[in-house]
Amino acid sequence: MKPLAPILALLGLAVPAGAETPLDGPAFEARVTGRTLAYAQDGMAYGAEQYLPGRRVVWAFAGQPCQYGRWYEAAPARICFVYDTDPTPQCWQFFDRPGGLTAVFEGGGTQPLTEVGDIDGPLACPGPQVGV
Repeated sequence: MKPLAPILALLGLAVPAGAETPLDGPAFEARVTGRTLAYAQDGMAYGAEQYLPGRRVVWAFAGQPCQYGRWYEAAPARICFVYDTDPTPQCWQFFDRPGGLTAVFEGGGTQPLTEVGDIDGPLACPGPQVGV
């Protein structure tokens, strides 16, 4: 018997993005502010983002250092992120599905990210390695 979680994730992605309405800036802000969300891609851990007041964010790819930045709505339902480490906007459309958010990268070329759960508290951001 196959695990149920991957099957449900596939079902959550079965509806074409064009058939749904993506979240606009105010709806996205209301949905994420004060939360730290973990995301997966193709069922594999991808990263996590902490959504702070004032549209500030802290992002970390799985097992990587944190990146600090902000998000903004560049156009209706087009949510873009810029980070201190790379000011090039990275724009997404977010869909609020029964299992959580689904994020589709603008321009394609990558599988959507799916919300896989909340992380209690802030994102853990270890400092730089010190010593030998």
